[in-house]
Amino acid sequence: MSIWWSLQLRREAASVPLARRLLLGAMESAGVDADISHELSVALSEACSNAVQHGGTQAESYRVTASIHGDVCRIEVTDCGPGFPIGAVVPRPEPRELQSGGRGLRLIEALSDRVQFDNQPGSGGAVVTFDKILKWRNKPLLQAS
Repeated sequence: MSIWWSLQLRREAASVPLARRLLLGAMESAGVDADISHELSVALSEACSNAVQHGGTQAESYRVTASIHGDVCRIEVTDCGPGFPIGAVVPRPEPRELQSGGRGLRLIEALSDRVQFDNQPGSGGAVVTFDKILKWRNKPLLQAS
């Protein structure tokens, strides 16, 4: 089975639940296990929230791309902000620092099988890519053709 979709969303808080609902609908239609769908939707919400919060002062939108190829779902969230510091390791806040933020990246890592934090080449902007190995319900609504 192969499914792919991409969205360009306004950089506003209301876009986060929209992206989450679209992902959950796609996962439901594809027959993905509910627990896996939930974990992916939480990780997506965190990545989208970061794009909304840190996506740059001039940028009005950010992009979400999701795909299912075989048993793997890959999600990529791209913004037009300053991106991650070049050559720096993505910050991993200490537990005492998590009270004021920083939980999103850790949640994405915890809920995914593979994560990559990168910057767009040339233009800047953060790119958060994460993969999850899927488990399936007994009877998927979509059948591979």
